[in-house]
Amino acid sequence: MTPTHNLALFDLDNTLLAGDSDHEWPRFLIRRGLLDEAHFARQNDHFYAQYQAGTLDIQEFLAFQLAPLARFSRAELDALHAEYLEQHIRPIIPARARELLAAHQAAGDVVMIITATNRFITGPIARELGVEHLIAVELEEGADGRFTGRPTGIPSFQHGKIQRLEAWLAERGETLGSYPKSFFYSDSRNDLPLLERVTDPVAVDPDPTLRAIAEARGWPVISLRG
Repeated sequence: MTPTHNLALFDLDNTLLAGDSDHEWPRFLIRRGLLDEAHFARQNDHFYAQYQAGTLDIQEFLAFQLAPLARFSRAELDALHAEYLEQHIRPIIPARARELLAAHQAAGDVVMIITATNRFITGPIARELGVEHLIAVELEEGADGRFTGRPTGIPSFQHGKIQRLEAWLAERGETLGSYPKSFFYSDSRNDLPLLERVTDPVAVDPDPTLRAIAEARGWPVISLRG
């Protein structure tokens, strides 16, 4: 059966959040004295600059970003995440982001967050935002249930977002074309592949490259901040 409702896809970092959850997590661990500040802050900033420039090597970044997760038990990580969510994430959730999500949900749309950040970090954030569906980087687990510090499957980054979304839709017996309208809200040039696939791309507080492209193509440019 063809859906009568729409599909609303949202990037997370610098879109629904006025900041980057992947950037904030190491900062939180450094503040707690759990990571070496000199090394991780420098490397974190290095990769973040690559991401903004559209030159990020996702596998190299994930090897760096996920390694600290292997140091802790799942119970320890859950306790740390609760603290991180309260201190670093809730303060950067704009009211307008919650309102936009609520508007799509009230319209009966299928709402999803699709992000290049890993599921450990983003799962609780999606729940905080009241979003049921999430595509994120998946994490490998060892026999004891601890994270190994390695990703698994296709990273949901650039064209990988399309691959992961198409697989998710196929499990539902759908395609993007099944929906009357498909929205994608993003801030980043890295999301151009998926922005070009949906019927209604929306640039949200975009980086300079995406802003220029959106303006040239007549895509809506909005802000969820302020």
